[in-house]
Amino acid sequence: MDRLVPAEWSPHRAIWLGFPSHADLWVEDLEPAQAEVAALARALAGQGRERVRLIAHGEAGVAAAQALLGDVAGVEIVPGRFGDIWFRDTGPIFVKDGGAERAIGFRFNGWGGKYVLPHDDEVAGQIAQGAGVALEAHDFILEGGAVDHDGFGTVLTTRQCLLNANRNEGWTETQAEAALAHALGARKVLWLGDGLENDHTDGHVDNLARFVAPGVVACPIAFGADDPNAQVYDAVARDLAGMSDARGEKLKVMRIPSPGRIEDEDGEAIPASHMNFLIANGAVVMPTYEDEASEFALQALAEIFPDRQVIGLPSVAILTGGGSFHCISQQEPA
Repeated sequence: MDRLVPAEWSPHRAIWLGFPSHADLWVEDLEPAQAEVAALARALAGQGRERVRLIAHGEAGVAAAQALLGDVAGVEIVPGRFGDIWFRDTGPIFVKDGGAERAIGFRFNGWGGKYVLPHDDEVAGQIAQGAGVALEAHDFILEGGAVDHDGFGTVLTTRQCLLNANRNEGWTETQAEAALAHALGARKVLWLGDGLENDHTDGHVDNLARFVAPGVVACPIAFGADDPNAQVYDAVARDLAGMSDARGEKLKVMRIPSPGRIEDEDGEAIPASHMNFLIANGAVVMPTYEDEASEFALQALAEIFPDRQVIGLPSVAILTGGGSFHCISQQEPA
C-alpha cells in the first residue's frame, strides 16, 4: 500500500489555521483568543517558515483578522465558513497516495454530540478546495486530533476516543484498524487508554502523546503534587515503552513536563497540555498557560528538535474553548 500520512515534521506547503470569529461562542475571550491566534500565525510565518492560510468566518471575523495580520508577510486571510476553529478535527487529513496527494475527510458529530455547530461539516471541503486537492470522503466519524502519525504508517490513538460509543457505535479495535488502514494507509495502530481529565474530546491523543521523530514518542510527566493526570501520564509512558512501530522498531519514550493543574474559573481542572505543540518547517510552537513548568517543557522540546526553533506562546484564551495550537491547525504536506 502506497498511501501514507506524512509525519508532521515532514516539509509543509502550508498550514491552515482557524481564526476565532464567533462572539456568541467566545464572549469575553474573543479578542484575547484572536490575539493569541495572531501571535501563532506570526510565529509560523516567521521563524516557522510557513505559508499560513488563516480562515476567518463572517465580515467581522475577516475584519478582525485583517486588522491583526493584514500586513504580515506569509499570512493569507481566507474568508470561509465554520462553526468553530478546531480544524484539526473538522478539516481533512492530507495523505500521499503513490504520486498523488489527497485530502481525506470524515464525518464529524461534534465530539460525540457535545458541540454540533453549523458549517463544521463543510470545513474539510473548503480546505481541500483551497489546497487544490481532491476530497475523498469516508463514512465514519473521526477527528484528526484522535490520531497521530509517524510517516511510516504507525498510528497512535486512544481507546477512550476511537472506540467510544458516541462516535462509531460498536466499533472494535479490529474494525477501527481496518477503517484507518483503508482511509489513511495505517499499517500498525498503537492503542493507549484514557486521555486527560475533563477533555471533551474523550481523550484525543494530541493532548497525550506525539510522535516527534522516527521511533520516538513524547508524552507528559506530571508537574506538581496535584497534577490531575499523573496516573494517566505514567500509564501512557509504560504502555509506549512496550510498543514497537510499523517498522518493528521499539519505541523510545521522551517525557515532557506537563503544565500541572490548570483550573477554570470554577476551580475545575481543564485539559491544558504542552503536547498540543505544532511542528512547523522551521519551528515548534508550544502552548503555555501561565504555568511554572513551561520553561522546563520548552527546554525538553529544544533537545528533541535541535534543528528547529522552539517557541512558547500563550494559549490561555484559546484553552477556554477546549483546545490549543495543534487543535486549530492542519498542515498541508509539500
